[in-house]
Amino acid sequence: MSRPPSPEPVDGAAFARAVHRSRVEWMDTDAGGHHHNTSIVRFVEAAEATLIRERGITGYFGAAPRVRYEVDFASPLWFGQEVTATVAVERIGTSSLTFRFEVWGEAFDGHPRRLAASGRYVTVHVPRAGRGSAPWPAAWLDALKVEAA
Repeated sequence: MSRPPSPEPVDGAAFARAVHRSRVEWMDTDAGGHHHNTSIVRFVEAAEATLIRERGITGYFGAAPRVRYEVDFASPLWFGQEVTATVAVERIGTSSLTFRFEVWGEAFDGHPRRLAASGRYVTVHVPRAGRGSAPWPAAWLDALKVEAA
């Protein structure tokens, strides 16, 4: 069994991560009977929302559009299968955040737990009143850092 991604230490600190568990719903499948590739984004965004809520950050959604997204698909997910999505902050820039993620299909219908998809994406801080990117609020940055063990 593989572990979720672990944050890498940076300057004596590590960055936050979160796990979201759900299930493949009918709307997540395509005509082939397995997950549609866009469902991976939904699972990952649910994990991101979990991370932001758990860290007590308010105002992030609506101010952090995605500017880059890459995914490697590894195995299919099936209707009714349990899914575990993990998101970890990989890098914090002045106005950007890089996340890495893994989406796992849990053991199902005689098949072992398998990695379904993994990748990275970048968000940029664009305040609602602004027309371009801006530095992240200091409180958000502090909330995304975790003391190194």
